[in-house]
Amino acid sequence: MELNAKVKIDAILKTYPFLLEFMVDQWPAFKKLKNPVLRKTIGKMATMGQAAAMAGVDVGVLLNDIAYKIEKQTGNRPTVTTGEPDTPEAFIDKEAREEVLKDIIRDLHAGKDLEELKQRFRKLIEDVAPHEIANMEQRLIEEGMPAEEVKELCDVHVQIFQESLKKHEIPGAPPGHPIHTYMKENRRTEEIIRELEDMMEKKQDNVQVASKLDELSHINFHYLRKENQLFPLLEKKNVSGPSTVMWGIHDDIRETFKKLESILTDSPEAGILEKELTNLVTLIRDMIYKEERILFPMALEVLSEEEWGRVKQGEEEIGFSWVQPDKGWEPKTGVENRGKKEAAQAGLNLDTGTLTREQVNLLINHLPIEVSFVDENDEVRFYSHSGGKRIFPRSPGVIGRNVQNCHPRKSLEAVEKILAEFRAGRRDTAEFWIQMSGQFILIRYFALRDDNGTYKGTLEVTQEITDIRKLEGEKRLLDWE
Repeated sequence: MELNAKVKIDAILKTYPFLLEFMVDQWPAFKKLKNPVLRKTIGKMATMGQAAAMAGVDVGVLLNDIAYKIEKQTGNRPTVTTGEPDTPEAFIDKEAREEVLKDIIRDLHAGKDLEELKQRFRKLIEDVAPHEIANMEQRLIEEGMPAEEVKELCDVHVQIFQESLKKHEIPGAPPGHPIHTYMKENRRTEEIIRELEDMMEKKQDNVQVASKLDELSHINFHYLRKENQLFPLLEKKNVSGPSTVMWGIHDDIRETFKKLESILTDSPEAGILEKELTNLVTLIRDMIYKEERILFPMALEVLSEEEWGRVKQGEEEIGFSWVQPDKGWEPKTGVENRGKKEAAQAGLNLDTGTLTREQVNLLINHLPIEVSFVDENDEVRFYSHSGGKRIFPRSPGVIGRNVQNCHPRKSLEAVEKILAEFRAGRRDTAEFWIQMSGQFILIRYFALRDDNGTYKGTLEVTQEITDIRKLEGEKRLLDWE
């Protein structure tokens, strides 16, 4: 057998099975070949030239070392041809490409040199589509890499793929389409950031800076729509990587806004303020890049027009950042609205009375509390509108979503503990209270059980009780003054 840069790894290992242990011992990058599944993907697809690039070793050295081992084991040295082109062909197979991408990112997290990894990417992949980056990050999380770690280094991930991503056009969408509105908000975000940077450069007073920061903080509506409308539909397409990583970055941006608010209140030194402002601007600009180069192109590729209609359907409930959607694109009307009027008039027989669907909605939505219901399978089944002024925004995109995906990573442990205790029958209630934007908010959870004691879900009740806490004495007479 002749050894050269174009021979497949699989062919060599089938001829000389003992080489597997040798290659793993000599070059740890080949450890993955011990996995039978990966051996069928990378092993069958990768040439020795590609293998050398993956291991970071000269192809001539790799071939000659393998030839030496074969000679030592069998007594016969195969012919080695090292005159092949230095640059291996890029991987084409989808699974093999994903494995190579994951290896590059694993090595990045292990501290390998960024420029060296960029070079390996150029050799083995050449070009990468936005959905490949999203899938790669998702697989790494599924395989055990902490989501927080992926989030912390996702900016560096983008640096590796930046040259390739520039080859892909920033997506366009017709006026009125959710992506068009997101992009419109991004352009306004960039304008506000430039205005903020100009204010800092001119050393304007903190009152003006605080006012501009408050204006910039409206970007939260942009992020809330992604979290509640776009991410749930991507998750239903088994694309959860972006929501896991981006939601974490959204929370970092929110925390930075809070930190800056505190700094400005305390009349800080200019250096401290400038440092945090620079951090905030970097986070937001990087998020715009990730959205327009990775998230939006990938979302346009995987979601249908009807699904984009569902994204648009709940946007008004959450709100927009500075802009309003343009008129133009309208989703195709699905069958879900048929018979709505008739259903509103139909009676629903309850244990202690009969209500129409309209009356049930009116009753629930006029309660001075917000309620959300999660069923026994941890899926969100219902939330109240509460007059359209919820403390914690919700939109139709959360219906049917796994409740674990509706919370940021930092609160996930508490959510799972409550559900586990309710499901096991050890607890029936849990409560928290927080202070937010001058409001005192009480949040309570109740386990719902049927007559047999079987767990049927969890009810979340949220109430703003600032004024209630101030009550004293009694009030027995009507007084509307």
